[in-house]
Amino acid sequence: MKTYKSPQKNFFYFCYRILKPVLDPIAIVYGLYGYVWFFRDLIKYKLADPKTKILNLNFFPVLTEKVSFTPFDAHYFHQQLWVFENVQKTMPNLHVDISSTYHMSGYLSKIVKTIFIDYRPIDANLKNLKIQRGDILNLKLKDSSVSSLSCLHTIEHIGLGRYGDPIDPLGTKKACEELSRVLSKKGRMYLSTPVGRDRICFNAHRVHTPDQIIKYCKGLRLLSFSVVDDEGKYHSKAEYKKYSRASYACGMFIFTKK
Repeated sequence: MKTYKSPQKNFFYFCYRILKPVLDPIAIVYGLYGYVWFFRDLIKYKLADPKTKILNLNFFPVLTEKVSFTPFDAHYFHQQLWVFENVQKTMPNLHVDISSTYHMSGYLSKIVKTIFIDYRPIDANLKNLKIQRGDILNLKLKDSSVSSLSCLHTIEHIGLGRYGDPIDPLGTKKACEELSRVLSKKGRMYLSTPVGRDRICFNAHRVHTPDQIIKYCKGLRLLSFSVVDDEGKYHSKAEYKKYSRASYACGMFIFTKK
């Protein structure tokens, strides 16, 4: 296993930390005011403890977090809780996750044996978690072999090259077909992806109508549909057809194989 080396003492990393906020689009919104309160707080801290040594290479300006709310991604927050709740209810012998987040796979491994397959796997060692390198378009899994399967906020990226994967205009469709292939009969697949007006936002992601995702998952039957709407509100039971004109909602589908 590779050992983690702290970059704190590296001069070039120090320069990067100092200059990054200037180039950060979010920091531009805040303007130079971020630096104003940063140096104001620095002086206050130094006056409160004159002996402290903070004028060194460990300088690390963070200029965008002095806000009255906690920023969070509603899609990722709710979809992971959604999968965790459903897996906890069914308690399969094994759960397989394809490229969702390593956080969720780690949490799931605390209640069931979990395999995490990713194009860029992490280096971690947990008791019930097996990590494998894999391609969602060519999974090294047998037909109808996985009874509990998840793939969250992933299929919309496939084939856009964002993560170093090959360009493929049919990436989302092929990913759905491959996931459908490995799902076992009467198994459950938890799938999430942005839903709304059909479009490609190159090279970040695609957005599909819920109907299109259901068509891509040929041979599967939709058991339920949940959604995080455009306002970030979670709805555990929703009518998928109502979100065909959404801007950027998160559709969460539970499928089973017919």
